[in-house]
Amino acid sequence: MPHTALTATAAFQALQNHHAEVQHRHMRDLFAADAQRFGHMSMKAAGILFDYSKNRIDNTTLKLLFELARERKVESQRDAMFHGEKINFTEHRAVLHTALRAPRGDHLEVDGQQINADVHAVLDRIRDFVEQVRNGAWLGRTGKAITDIVNIGIGGSYLGPQMACTALSEFSHTRLQMHFVSNVDGHDLHETFQKINLDTTLFIVASKTFTTQETMMNAQSARNWFLQRAGEADLARHFVAVSTNTEAVRAFGIDTRNMFPFWDWVGGRYSMWSSIGLSIALAIGFQNFSDMLAGAHAMDEHFRTAPLEQNMPVIQALIGIWNRNCYNSESLSIAPYHHSLRHFPAYLQQLEMESNGKRITRDGSAVGVATCPFIWGDVGTNGQHAFFQLLHQGTDITPIDFIAVLKPSHDLPGHHAVLLANCFAQSEAFMRGKQAEEVRADLRQQGVDDDEIDFLLPHKTFNGNRPSNTLVLDALTPAALGALIALYEHKTFVQGTIWGINSFDQWGVELGKVLAKTIQAELSGTSDPQRHDSSTNALIALAKQALS
Repeated sequence: MPHTALTATAAFQALQNHHAEVQHRHMRDLFAADAQRFGHMSMKAAGILFDYSKNRIDNTTLKLLFELARERKVESQRDAMFHGEKINFTEHRAVLHTALRAPRGDHLEVDGQQINADVHAVLDRIRDFVEQVRNGAWLGRTGKAITDIVNIGIGGSYLGPQMACTALSEFSHTRLQMHFVSNVDGHDLHETFQKINLDTTLFIVASKTFTTQETMMNAQSARNWFLQRAGEADLARHFVAVSTNTEAVRAFGIDTRNMFPFWDWVGGRYSMWSSIGLSIALAIGFQNFSDMLAGAHAMDEHFRTAPLEQNMPVIQALIGIWNRNCYNSESLSIAPYHHSLRHFPAYLQQLEMESNGKRITRDGSAVGVATCPFIWGDVGTNGQHAFFQLLHQGTDITPIDFIAVLKPSHDLPGHHAVLLANCFAQSEAFMRGKQAEEVRADLRQQGVDDDEIDFLLPHKTFNGNRPSNTLVLDALTPAALGALIALYEHKTFVQGTIWGINSFDQWGVELGKVLAKTIQAELSGTSDPQRHDSSTNALIALAKQALS
């Protein structure tokens, strides 16, 4: 069936016409016209409150966006994903990260494989292993319990686990310290070696194929470091694998009974729910890991069953489309107002930018519109003292997702009230701004003379009308984190569907890897110099001289 370009659809054209009519309206006026705007433009699902009232939208905007979603077949594509159809059309694979968090007994068969039974068989093995490590039954080579766990992986084998372990640190085992090594830069691994004791450290090597260059180089270096101090027979007590390559795992020296598999329908950036989440389960315990899966499943069920007009991931995605393709917003800032969520912006960078950083549709034609915005951010209130100036008064208008948690996990008096006050005040300030007459009145009250007021007025005026969403969790629990991650996963899927791209491949990542292997051979002298551009040739020459 031929693919219809987004710009050729009646719904998108209607949306563009609507934007031309309303683009200069101010959100101040929208709030003034509807005293119940928050009630009309907020909702709760899977324990998350989603306030989207501070966006440049009205009921007509939403109606047109829902029509666009239907014309782009969001509902049927969503159903196809949940049914295990091969919606990853360039790799001919199903996309079933949702099956990883489905409860035991859920029935889904793909290519003759009983997905749920296989998933829970692996989860049972994870549970047993986690219990052994956490209760001290799993001992290192000298009979001591494990105190440090080093997860060696990259991309989805690192970003998700690190983010979740940090976010849920309140639930962590007091004896276990988590470390994450991803970068092929040896400084990363070297720094980790300084923090750990060989006799009480467990390494997790997370690589589906056991061939990922960065992961296997770090794993081999960790293995060499270990064998300089211990024997090969001790490897099995200190190294486990998350992989499907049995022979490579065995050759490495890992007991294959301690190899935890997953499947080709699990994409890397969607894999923290699988055995890639072993480090998470070790850190917070299997029951808490199960609660995280259950929270994600609750959001899955909401996304799967709720009508578009009451569907949180759909609404979040559509507002993103409105900001990106009508207002030309080039980036989205993520502002979590909780220190434990400090790795969440980096996690979302991979989830959204690797998924939807594409320009080609399913039939090989160009999308014709801008796709994924740049994702970036930092925790509040740090961001307020770093980049919020640009967000308030810069020449680009950048939408913001504020993430707030109502209940802290500490008992320091006053801190959390100040944190939440800053979060809510910033979203209000971005919406309202500060108009010239308000600035003038403030300065007069301060006793500033008229000439100075005239000089300061343009500098102290804020246009406002800068859009944001606010997502509120009651507490940062495993279930709440699971629901939050799943919300963004489904948002990403909906946007990819509307743009007509494949959100589940990443061919662009491969080119640099191929070229790196060529240059690596040249640097090591195992290959004759190739014909590069003058810049690359000069840089290679500099590196060869430094490394010789």
